[in-house]
Amino acid sequence: MGKDKLKRFAEVSTFSNVLQLDAGKQFKGKWNIGFFKNTNPVVLELACGKGEYTINLAIWFPDKNFIGIDYKGNRIWRGAKTALEESVNNVGFLRIQIESLLDYFAPGEVDEIWITFPDPQPQVSREKKRLTSPRFLDKYKLILKPGGFINLKTDNDGLHAYTGEKIAETNLNLHIKTEDLYNSEYVDEVLSIKTYYETKYLKENKNINYLKFSFD
Repeated sequence: MGKDKLKRFAEVSTFSNVLQLDAGKQFKGKWNIGFFKNTNPVVLELACGKGEYTINLAIWFPDKNFIGIDYKGNRIWRGAKTALEESVNNVGFLRIQIESLLDYFAPGEVDEIWITFPDPQPQVSREKKRLTSPRFLDKYKLILKPGGFINLKTDNDGLHAYTGEKIAETNLNLHIKTEDLYNSEYVDEVLSIKTYYETKYLKENKNINYLKFSFD
């Protein structure tokens, strides 16, 4: 591991807006009151990377609490540091494996989930690792409040198609589906928030897919 990564890992452990591994379990069922010290809704960004989407959503919606979740501490470092520097106080970061969500969030505790440019895990043998596979959808269903939305933005046509298939197979409610977000009627200021990777993909003239769906 390089010196910069080691420095970031050391620094991120001192950030007041970051919880790592078991430290986050104490807030299960009480993230708004216990961590954010308010009663506002809780929104998750899964595989948040550097946290660009998490932070910008928090700026757009100061009346909601946002938690960026990723396992890579050196990535979380960037988002957490930016949030502290810019005094974006309705943002937190949780360094955990996404597989363990149910250890950290109670049934119906989460209002909305964003999944922005996750690893598409294209190999058939890695289907269970896709963040929109039935394995993960079952977890989201438990922690989402009734009517809570899931949003997927991806440059990967395969993951987009796969997720659409799972929505249909499990009779979920599909609210928005587009294979070309920026040339669609759905794009707005929130959907125009761009991560580091999305900016890179757009420069390569890749189309951006978007899905919005719910369990009821």
